[in-house]
Amino acid sequence: MSIPASTYRIQFRNGMTFDRAAALVPYIKRLGISHLYASPIFTATRGSTHGYDVTDANEIDPAIGGRAGFDRLVETLKQAGLELIIDIVPNHMAASLENAWWRDVIEHGEQSRYARYFDIDWSRRLTLPFLGDTFEAVLENGEIAVKADPESGKPAFAYYDSFYPLSPQSWQGQEADVLALTDKAQIAALHDRQPWRLMSWRDAPRDLSYRRFFEITGLAGVRVEDPDVFAASHRLILELVHSGAVSGLRVDHVDGLADPKGYLEQLRQQAGPACYITVEKILGADEQLPADWPVSGTTGYEFIASLSDALVDGRQIAALRQAYDQAIGEPVDMRAELRAAKLLMADKNFEGEFTTLLMLANGMASASGATLPERDLRAALRELLVAFPVYRSYGTPAGMPQEGAALLQRVAETVRHDAPDLQPAALDFLLRILNGELAPQLAHDAATFRTRFQQLTGPLMAKSVEDTLFFRQHAALALNEVGAEPLPRAFSLARFHDEMQTRLERQPDGLSSTSTHDTKRGEDARARLYTLTEAPERWAENVARWQQMNRDAVVALSEGPAPEPAVEWMLYQALAGVWPASGAPDAEDLAATEPRFIGFVEKALREAKLRTNWADGDDAYEQAVLDYARRLLSPANAEFIADFNQALLPFIAAGLINSLSQTVIKLTAPGVPDIYQGSEALNFSLVDPDNRLEPDFAALQQMLEVTGDFAAPESWQSGQLKQQVIATLLPLRQQYPALFRHGDYLPLVVNGNEASHAVAFARADEEHALIVVVPRLAFARQRYSEGTAITLKEPLAQRRYRHLFTGEMCDLTDRLSLAALNSGAPLVLISA
Repeated sequence: MSIPASTYRIQFRNGMTFDRAAALVPYIKRLGISHLYASPIFTATRGSTHGYDVTDANEIDPAIGGRAGFDRLVETLKQAGLELIIDIVPNHMAASLENAWWRDVIEHGEQSRYARYFDIDWSRRLTLPFLGDTFEAVLENGEIAVKADPESGKPAFAYYDSFYPLSPQSWQGQEADVLALTDKAQIAALHDRQPWRLMSWRDAPRDLSYRRFFEITGLAGVRVEDPDVFAASHRLILELVHSGAVSGLRVDHVDGLADPKGYLEQLRQQAGPACYITVEKILGADEQLPADWPVSGTTGYEFIASLSDALVDGRQIAALRQAYDQAIGEPVDMRAELRAAKLLMADKNFEGEFTTLLMLANGMASASGATLPERDLRAALRELLVAFPVYRSYGTPAGMPQEGAALLQRVAETVRHDAPDLQPAALDFLLRILNGELAPQLAHDAATFRTRFQQLTGPLMAKSVEDTLFFRQHAALALNEVGAEPLPRAFSLARFHDEMQTRLERQPDGLSSTSTHDTKRGEDARARLYTLTEAPERWAENVARWQQMNRDAVVALSEGPAPEPAVEWMLYQALAGVWPASGAPDAEDLAATEPRFIGFVEKALREAKLRTNWADGDDAYEQAVLDYARRLLSPANAEFIADFNQALLPFIAAGLINSLSQTVIKLTAPGVPDIYQGSEALNFSLVDPDNRLEPDFAALQQMLEVTGDFAAPESWQSGQLKQQVIATLLPLRQQYPALFRHGDYLPLVVNGNEASHAVAFARADEEHALIVVVPRLAFARQRYSEGTAITLKEPLAQRRYRHLFTGEMCDLTDRLSLAALNSGAPLVLISA
C-alpha cells in the first residue's frame, strides 16, 4: 500500500483547475509532500464552490479541466514522484435537474431505472422542496406554468429557471393541449398526476420523501449499499485507481451510509489492497475507529482535539469559563444547553426523520401486540436520540454487534437516569428493535428502523453540536471545533501523550489534520485563541473595557440588546483570532478583513438559532449586530482599534509560538501530516466559505525562496518560519519512513521550574531516534532556565544528534537542557 509520508490538500473550483494545480507541483514537492490530496473532482452542479454536490460520478468535471486536464495533472505528479489521493462522495448526490439520474427519477418516478439508486420512500410521491412557497401559492401568483423544456423540448413545469419534466403518461398524445394549459385548476390537476409534487423548501424538515445530507435538501442520499448502485457510482473511481492515476481515496461522510463497514469492505475488495483509504469520521471522547474496518484511519479531526490538550492551560480553563459566565450575567449549564440543542434538532430540524422512526416503531408495536401508546414511544425515542454520545452505532440488518449493544446499554442507562418518568416498556421496546430481538416477521421493519436511526444520530449530533451549540456558547472559541467535545472537560499534557500512543497503536497511517475545508477557524487562529486560557482575567478585563468603548453601538430592541453580552464576547474573541499577525493594521488591512468577518458574524448568528436563523431571520437584530461588528473594524473607531491592537500583542506573540509548536507536533507525532492549502504559512481563516478561499500561491512560492530568521519578528509574523519548518521536517518523513510510521512514541518528562511549559517526546526504532521539544503555555513563559531539563534514557541517551533547524551536531549523554528553546526555535534532533 502506498502510505503517504504527507499530504497537501487542494480545493478545486473557485478558479483552481487541474492545470493550475499542476503548475504548483514543483512547489508542493519542495515542501516535502508525497501525495496531493484533491477535493472532489467529479462533475458537480454548475457554479459549485466545493464539489460535494456531484451530478455525474463518472465524469471528471469539465469546469476544472475535464479528463484531459486531470491526465495532465497526473502525469506532472508522476514525473515529480508524487501521488494522488481523491475525495469521493458515496453518501449523496445533487438533487438537481443537472443530475441525469435524479432527472430521470423525476420524469419516470418509481419506474425509472434509477428509482432505487436514491434513498427514496416510494410509498408516496417524491417530494421536490424547491419552491419559495406552497405549490398552491406559487401557482396562484403565476410563478409556475407548463412550458417546453428548452433542452429536451418536452412539457415541463417551469418555475423560474427550473424545468421539472412531466411524466410521459401525463402528456403523451396530447402534448399541444398540455403546453396550452393556462387554467390554474387544470395545471393543479396535472401536478397531481405526477409521481412527484413540488413543495416549499420550508416544509422539508417535516415532510420529505427522500433521505438528505444533514439539512441540505439539495443533496439526496444514495443507496450505495446496493451492489448495482455501488458499481454504477464507482465505475470511474475504480478505473482511476486501477490505472494507477489515483493511489488513495478519502471517503466523505462514511457515517451517513446504511452499512459503513459493508461499503468499505466492498470498496477495499474492488479497489485492491494497495489503495490507501481514509474515512471522514468524527470520533467521540474515548471512541476509536472500528478495528475491523479495512481502512488506514480517519481524516484527523480527533488529532485537533488532542492538540488542545497540549496547548490549552488546563489549570485556568475553568477561570476563563467563569469569566464568561460573569460577562453574560449567568452561569452556563452546558449539559442543559446541549440537551436543548439536541431537542431542537429532533423536534424541528429533523422532524420528518424523527416522525418516520416513530411511525415504524408504532407499527411494530401494534404488530407485536404490545400495548404502547404513541406518546410513550415518542418520549423514549427523543430521549434515546438526545442521550446518544457519539455519531452512531454500526448495526446491520442482522442485528447489533457486541460493541453496538454495549453502547446502547450505556445510552439506556443514561436515559433511565436522566428521564426517570419515562415509561420503561417503551424504552425497552426500542432497544429490542435496535438489538434485533423482535419476532422474525418484524425483522425487515426492525432493520429499516435500525438503519434510519443510525443515519439520524450522526446528523443530529453534528447539527446540534457543531452547528448550533458551538455558535451559542463562546467561552473559548478555540475549543468550538469539529470533533471537539461539547461538554467541559479537563485538559492535560498527560492526556495528549496518551492520545498519541493510542494513535500509534490504532491508526498510525491516519491523517493528522489541523485545518480543513470544514474547520470552524484556521489552525493559527485556533493556536492564538488557545492563549486566552493562560490569561483569563486579563482577557475578561479587556472585553469589559472594549464593551464600554463601544457601548453606544448597542441597539435596544424589544427582545433585548443587540448585540447581547454573550455575542459581544464572541465578537471580540473571533476578531482576535483573525487580527493580522503583524499588529497595527492600516485602513487597507481593516477593509480587507471586514467582509470576511461580517460574513462569519452573520453565519454565527443564524447557526445559533436563538434570535435569528436561516429560515426566519430577524433583520433588525442581524443589522444591529452587523453594524456593531463593522464599527470594530472602522478606521473612524481609532481609539478602540489602537487599544484592541495593543492589548492583543502578547496574545499574538504567544499564539505564533503555539502555531509553530502544533506544526512541529503534527509533523513528528504518529499519523500522516496533512497540510491544508495555504496552511504551510499562517491560516487565520474563519468558517466556510472563508476557509475555502484560495491562498496566494505566488507569494507562498516566493517566500520559500528566502530563509527565515528565528530572531526576526517579521519571519514569525509572515508565516515564513512555519513554512520553513514544514519544508525542513517533511523530507525527513520520506527519508526515515519506518521511524515515523512504526517508531515508538516516548513521552519525555521535563524537570525544573518551567516543566509545564514544554511538550517533549521522542520517536525511536531499532536504528534511529528523534527528539522533539516545543514550547507550550508561552504567554506566561517564553524563556527557559538552564535548570529546566529532560533526563534521557536508552534508547535516546549517549548518542550523537543533528539539530534539524541549525544543522549543528551535538553529543547527548543523559540530559537535555530546555535553554535551547530560548532561540525561539523548536528543538528537533535526529540521531546521526
